[in-house]
Amino acid sequence: MAATAKPRVRTTGHLFMVSVAVACGIAGALGAVAFRFLIQFFQAGFFEGLAGVRDLFAKGLLAEAHDPLAVANGIEWYWRLLLPAIGGLIVGPLIYVFAREAKGHGVPEVMAAVALRGGVIRRRVVAVKALASAICIGSGGSVGREGPIVQIASALGSSIGQMLRVPASQLRTIVGCGAAAGIAATFNAPIAGALFAAEIVVGNFGVAQLSPIVIASVVATVLSRFLLGNTPAFEVPPYELASPFELLPYMVVGFIAGLVALVFMRSLYATEDLFERMPIPEYTKAAVGGLLVGAIGITLPNVFGVGYSTITQALTGQLPALLLGVLLVAKVAATSLTLGSGGSGGIFAPSLFLGAMTGGFFGTFVHEWFPDVTASSGAYALVTMGAVVAAATHAPITAIIMIFELTQTIDIIPPLMAACVVSTLVTTFLQRESIYTLKLSRRGIDLYEEEEKNVLKSLYVHDVIDRDPERLPVAGDFQTVVERVLASEHTDFFVVDERDRLLGAIHLRELTRMLAEQDLLRGLVVAGDLLEPDQATVTEDDDLDVVMQLFSRSLGEEIAVVDRDDARKMVGSVHKSDVIHAYNREVLRRDLAGSISSNVIVASKGQQVEFGGGYVLQEIQPPPRFFGRTIRELAIGSTTGAQVVLLRKRQPADGKSAVRVPTADDRIEEGDRLVVAGTRAAVESLDVI
Repeated sequence: MAATAKPRVRTTGHLFMVSVAVACGIAGALGAVAFRFLIQFFQAGFFEGLAGVRDLFAKGLLAEAHDPLAVANGIEWYWRLLLPAIGGLIVGPLIYVFAREAKGHGVPEVMAAVALRGGVIRRRVVAVKALASAICIGSGGSVGREGPIVQIASALGSSIGQMLRVPASQLRTIVGCGAAAGIAATFNAPIAGALFAAEIVVGNFGVAQLSPIVIASVVATVLSRFLLGNTPAFEVPPYELASPFELLPYMVVGFIAGLVALVFMRSLYATEDLFERMPIPEYTKAAVGGLLVGAIGITLPNVFGVGYSTITQALTGQLPALLLGVLLVAKVAATSLTLGSGGSGGIFAPSLFLGAMTGGFFGTFVHEWFPDVTASSGAYALVTMGAVVAAATHAPITAIIMIFELTQTIDIIPPLMAACVVSTLVTTFLQRESIYTLKLSRRGIDLYEEEEKNVLKSLYVHDVIDRDPERLPVAGDFQTVVERVLASEHTDFFVVDERDRLLGAIHLRELTRMLAEQDLLRGLVVAGDLLEPDQATVTEDDDLDVVMQLFSRSLGEEIAVVDRDDARKMVGSVHKSDVIHAYNREVLRRDLAGSISSNVIVASKGQQVEFGGGYVLQEIQPPPRFFGRTIRELAIGSTTGAQVVLLRKRQPADGKSAVRVPTADDRIEEGDRLVVAGTRAAVESLDVI
């Protein structure tokens, strides 16, 4: 008896997406609340022991935890040294064994899932990321909770979309709904949550994408306010612009914030490279990083965890300038060590921390020098929080709106806009990639790559060159030329000297015109007289769009190809017919790839392209266990019965991708995609979910 087909939920229409957005908002808010409690649980366990855990449960799951800075100040110095290392000793193997994409700050992995995998995030990421990040933060790791919440909420959204078997285009939006819900629930900021998801995660402000994201963000905010209360993330003092002239120092501090963000980004990835080169097992590196963070925390426990209490102190002007400067340097080092060694956590809260320290330090001196026309140091700390976030993420709109929602005052907008725009301009001028996309570009993944719309611009002369064109010696007589023409299928003949240097070309039409007078011309040296000296030439590196433009201005069917370094030395020719054939092949390839992509549903047991007889074709993202192994080593055909038909390989040099038929020695790397064919059961055995 044939198996009954699984009914598919109707996934079209606005009502469906609104319903899914509401579900994502609820899931994201609950996930954010649960993750916050998990952090409190491990923080109490690490720093206060069983008594702290009992007290946490006695107060209730949603009660406010003890101030982590006060708790850290109350323990012995050797525990400050050892606790982050113990946390790293747990986190390292947890990530290494169960889900390596849980390593790091989380948002780049979500961006890659949206751009490269159609929004597919493995379900286990929810549990592994939540546990790993909560342990890392709870034990004193110098990271934030926003990145993990984004990844957790996005994974929940992805799971909802996969269960509903939606197309990849909708699944990407649903993942954005989860990300928006996570940010909104964390900061009690619905507008910032929606903009973060649209500007950074999805990268699309289209109405079809933005509407469900906004709904998810609003639902998450309402639910989190119901569970946690309508309280701001930070205690923000009242703010007002003391003088219009104060915009100038705000622009200066924006410039400094851009440099601080740049130093933070480069320090983070330099530390990651340093730990990559360490000759120790991968799963032990987080413990080493934790030990170094603990060494900093012996004297500066402010670097432990998310650092919200220290940020609040900077905003209210409770910290002296010297301490603010020291904490700025210490936080850059501590966060770089935590994440570079393989810890799990976000960079959003550290960016806010760095901004508060930078602005507080700068604002202290500005207010001392110009007390009548400038605000207090806390105002500069507040504005610079947004400026560093804007510079690091390259998302000034999100940063501006987030700080506005935290303060609920319109007066903050002008200085905030000035500082955020300047800081973003400084960082983008010096560093093309944001702190999120830089992590991906280092793996050879360019999220901004777009396939060239002009097909001929993606093809080059070296793809179609004829290395053996018809050459004529410059001293050839008319009889020799005629004999070569009659024996050849070519219509264009290139005249060269004894060193193969191009002198010009003779076209068949010129010879045809003179055939009537061949008796008079026989024996004369005519190759040099008949050639056209102004022959157009190209090099092997020119694209075929240039070639076709030259053909449009010429009656010839071939164009000479000359050496890159010597514009007179001929190395071949390119035929108009070959250019047309290459164009047709590329169009066919793109149509095939496009039809495959448009028909593949990226989901748990996604819809495949049917070929009849039980055979299907599907494009998949290789699971992490494939990374670093060749197709021969994986033995996919013998172990599953599925065959790898095409490989979409990303080139680390330029980040671009190329589709080709793979060989057994092709090595699968992160960012690659496979088109596999076989029976339905065989293809589904390669399930990446």
